[in-house]
Amino acid sequence: MLLNVSYNDKKITEKIDTAVGKPFTLKERWAMGGIGSPKLHITETSLEIQNLLVLDNNINTCNIEMRPKGIILRFRSLLETYALVIPYFKLTLYKGDFAVYSIYRDSYFIKVRSDTKAIQKFFKKILDYKADNTPTSIEDL
Repeated sequence: MLLNVSYNDKKITEKIDTAVGKPFTLKERWAMGGIGSPKLHITETSLEIQNLLVLDNNINTCNIEMRPKGIILRFRSLLETYALVIPYFKLTLYKGDFAVYSIYRDSYFIKVRSDTKAIQKFFKKILDYKADNTPTSIEDL
């Protein structure tokens, strides 16, 4: 789900916490080696997200926050902050062309440039956490 998270709204916070869980505790963050991504440069997006990003002339960047049951991908446009909330069971990650990762959730997608080792290491952390913490699917049984 794509949400405007610029303002503190309890209803939106509850929606996010229901979908991807409450934020990790400080102890868990420390043990994981951090839960936030470096700055990611957006190369391509789905139509709905592109319509938001095209409104201003800034460089299109985003960041990702890991949560217990999913990720939150945040980006800014026209002084507003938007969040694409993706539970792990709907998250699809592709390593496409050289140094480009594609993040999909239903009809939404964002492609980001991954030209540093830190970014590649972060995406590996997401995939490892997703593999360790999602329940086994019926097809696997």
